[in-house]
Parts: sequence; C-alpha cells; structure tokens
Amino acid sequence: MPATFTPSALMLGLMLACGLAQAAEQPDPEALAARQGIPRPAVIAHRGASFDAPESTAASYKLARDLGADYLEMDLQRSKDGVLFALHDNNLQRTTDVARKFPERKDSPANAFTMAELKTLDAGSWFNQAHPDRARPGFAGLQILTLDEIIDIAQGSTAHKPGLYIETKEPQLFPGIEHDLKAQLQDRGWLSPAGSTLAKSDLAVGQGKGKVVLQTFDKHSLELLHKEMPQVPKVLLLWLAPGSIEPASGQSFAGSGETDKAAFYARQQPRDQAEFKRWVDFAKAQGAVGTGPSAALTAGGDQSYADLVQPWMNQYTHEQGLLVHVYTVDEPVDFQKVIGAGVDGIFTNRSDQLLKYFQRPAGTSVTRLLEASGY
Repeated sequence: MPATFTPSALMLGLMLACGLAQAAEQPDPEALAARQGIPRPAVIAHRGASFDAPESTAASYKLARDLGADYLEMDLQRSKDGVLFALHDNNLQRTTDVARKFPERKDSPANAFTMAELKTLDAGSWFNQAHPDRARPGFAGLQILTLDEIIDIAQGSTAHKPGLYIETKEPQLFPGIEHDLKAQLQDRGWLSPAGSTLAKSDLAVGQGKGKVVLQTFDKHSLELLHKEMPQVPKVLLLWLAPGSIEPASGQSFAGSGETDKAAFYARQQPRDQAEFKRWVDFAKAQGAVGTGPSAALTAGGDQSYADLVQPWMNQYTHEQGLLVHVYTVDEPVDFQKVIGAGVDGIFTNRSDQLLKYFQRPAGTSVTRLLEASGY
C-alpha cells in the first residue's frame, strides 16, 4: 500500500533536507585551517614570549621559537632610512633608553630615527626594572630587531621552525610598506607556493604554506596586502571603538572619563549584530582568511578589551569561511573560555602556558631555554 504524505509531513521532510544540506555546506574550521597551512589551534607568540623576556627582542623571539610556538608575532615599522623593524609603540620611551641616548628627540616617533640610531638603544633594561621577578642580566642591552634578524631567528633552529605573523603597524605612517614587506619576504624565500599544505602532525610551520600570516587593523592596508601577496594568508584585526566596529554606546574609552579600561571595555558591545557582520564580510571580500578579535579577560588588566569572541560572532565568522585568532590571552581560565567559544588560534605572551594547555609542552623549562640562549 503506498505511503500517504500529509502537507505537514511533506513540509517537515523539506525542512530536514534543507537542514542536512546546510550542515553539509557548513565550513569546517579544521579544514579551513588545513587549506591555509595554519595549525589549529594556533599558538601565536605575541611579540615573542614577552611575559618572560623583553618584547620584540632576540631573547623573546628565541624563547618562543624554542618553546615550540607556531608563530612569532610582530608589529612592523620602517626606519627613517627605509629598514623594516619590529616595535609596537610609535614612541620609544616605554621600551628603550631613548631619553638618555637622545634626550632632545625622546618624544620623536620611532620612524624619525635611522636604523643605526635605533640599534644604539637599550631595548631590554626596561623589562628588568618593570619585572624584577623575571629580570636577567642578559636582557640589558638587547637591541631593536630588523625583520631580517627575526627571520634569521625563525630559521635558526633545527628543532622547530615557527612561522611569522606580521602586522602592518599604523600603515598610514609608512606608505608603500606592503610592497616593501613583499620584496623582503620574497628575497628571503618566505613566499610559499600556493599548493603546499600543512600536515596535521607537522609543527614546522615555517616550512608550509602558512609560514607567513599578515595582519592589520587597517582596511586599506588589508587591500594593499592582498594586492601585493594574494596567496599569503591575511587576517583583519577587529577593534571596538568609534571609527572601527561602532560600539552601542557610541563612546571611546578616552572620551569616557573612566579610569578602569578593562571595566569600560567589558561593558561594550557592537552597535548591533549587523555592524559586527559588516567587518567580517569586508575581511572576506578583501581576501582575508580570518579575523583577529579582542577578548575580555576574566581578571581584567591592560590586555582586556571588548568581548568580540562571543559564540555567535565566531559562528558567523566560520560560516563565512574564515578563521578566528583572538588577542591577547595568557591565563588557563581564559584559554578555556575562548576555545570553548570556538576560536581557532590565540595570541599570547605566555607561549609556555598555552602550549601546556594544548598538551604540547616544550621539552625543557623557560629558565633553561633562556640560559641556553645566553640570557
């Protein structure tokens, strides 16, 4: 006897079929990462292992490499004489002795100095003063590094070869930096063939397609990076503030009159879901493979910003075929929180702790690795 279908049963069948089709089409983040040659979850050493050594110095990058971080992360600037170097701040006062070496120029931006002048600065002693519990005599006198020197560090170990995760820092200050970066990466052999992929078990990121990831907060720089290096993975960094992802409050921290930055950002939300989605859509349209959103940290602190890794945000980003790499997370409680929300990689100052959380501990301790490198 033939089966009898009621209209409601037919509708239910169609809904189930559509649901199965959508599930089949849902991008798999693991597959997205594998196609780009990017480990998942990725351990991104924020300015190196910068909890245990002065940020963006040889000590910090060597330690991150030897711990087994997937990427050495850096903020790229250009010196007065055209050399690409790594430094986060525009001003040199926080992390160098510029006020003593060049007192009349201490307020000048870093790009007003030649590379030879930058090399005369002590970029390590500040760390010993700021963090006496982690101070080491070998940190005194550490130099600002050029991009070439960081590439040398990434290539300089037979045990582990990390990739490079490079931000164009305030690119409007450095017209043409995207082209300069391409030329230098090309010259050093770091622009991989598009066809290579990263085996799941292969942690030698510096040998795969995903050996370089390019990142920027600047929409125009993302466009230029994609024009210059269309095959290189790119990430649009996300920030909640007027002029970036518009906050529901319409207010910036600087204009709020508040003193607790973490508490201010913890309350902030995008103006609406559509506002957040517009930035993700732009990233995809300009060839990015992922986004780099901020996180609200459990204990607050200087790195705690708006929570842009809420599950619905990560789900939408994944639905667009993009990865999510969150900044900057150092504590196990927050590792668990952001991984549970669905992120695919984490910027961290504490590569040793994140590797341990992922059950990828280094073969030896931070202390022994620093001592082995002469610090």
